[in-house]
Amino acid sequence: MSCCFFGARKKGGDLVHHNTRDTEGHSVASTKNFSFSELKLATNNFHQTNKIGRGGFGTVYKGTLRNGKEIAVKTLAAESRQGFQEFLTEIETISNVRHPNLVEIIGCCADGNNRILVYEYLENRSLDQALFGSRTSIKLEWDKRATICLLTAQGIAYLHEELVPHIVHRDIKASNILLDKDYTPKIGDFGLAKLFPDNITHISTKIAGTTGYLAPEYVLGGQLTMKADVYSFGVLILETVSGRSSSSSIWQGDKKSLLEWAWRLYQEGKLLELVDEELDDFPEKEVIRYIKVALFCTQANANRRPMMSQVIEMLSRNIQLNEKELTPPGFFEDSGESMRSKLKLSDCSTSQQSSVPYTITQVL
Repeated sequence: MSCCFFGARKKGGDLVHHNTRDTEGHSVASTKNFSFSELKLATNNFHQTNKIGRGGFGTVYKGTLRNGKEIAVKTLAAESRQGFQEFLTEIETISNVRHPNLVEIIGCCADGNNRILVYEYLENRSLDQALFGSRTSIKLEWDKRATICLLTAQGIAYLHEELVPHIVHRDIKASNILLDKDYTPKIGDFGLAKLFPDNITHISTKIAGTTGYLAPEYVLGGQLTMKADVYSFGVLILETVSGRSSSSSIWQGDKKSLLEWAWRLYQEGKLLELVDEELDDFPEKEVIRYIKVALFCTQANANRRPMMSQVIEMLSRNIQLNEKELTPPGFFEDSGESMRSKLKLSDCSTSQQSSVPYTITQVL
């Protein structure tokens, strides 16, 4: 499969919109076409000092165009056929989608074996670097963390509930939440995204995503719904509150995942022990509410998880959560056991039409 572009350049070398097509000639997206030489110049020959990240299918570099505009350049491994499929998916999915909390794609390059996506550059890199990296240069106080959770939820809600057809991201995680100069979050990396028409309840698909964020019903049955993103977002809230990665399996000397540890603390009435030690001052009731929202999002039964519009309400308003409706989360480990909680596949319903009971919240 190859990718070609149709169109011409304006005089003076300015970029114009080109039509990206697959080998059958079907239009994939309308986007800007960068030459490989332009991107090579912009990134100083893809120099290691410009490397700002690495994903499952390639490396991301910071670049500067001739007009001074800073960009993020995502290269895909030339030998990866799967990577090229992700390339086409990402262009098709987000080239015409605009939202303040989604990363904007600027253009792409399909020059020889080179497959490159060009995005807006975000100064504060990714949330995982802010949370789990060196704390010497970035300090995320609670107000920033709360805003990151809320705005990320708004971005996911836009994909799930406002776009037609809906989009399931499939890889919501801290490294795919990028932060601009004001720490406004933007969801990136749509290489695994799936379009989700209204008239279907689930998609049967090969498992993809990141261990620690994967919904148990998706892992067990390969049946994808929007509630898989809700589960991943719940894990993301826990990471944002705790400053700890979900991939860490040791908590206070006990080999438990972040989600397992959060659930234990909830049962013991000790949720504040989950809070990042780097947080000097924070509103305890609000933080506890955020953790409880995360637990609602990660319930083992997908039907009981809220829709993202409900999550936004739960995070943004002074609402009392009806904890009688909260059931245990589902845990997945990549360790031979299919699920730590030993839930049966039938317990993890995949219907996206149902939602949590109306009595989940009460305005105070």
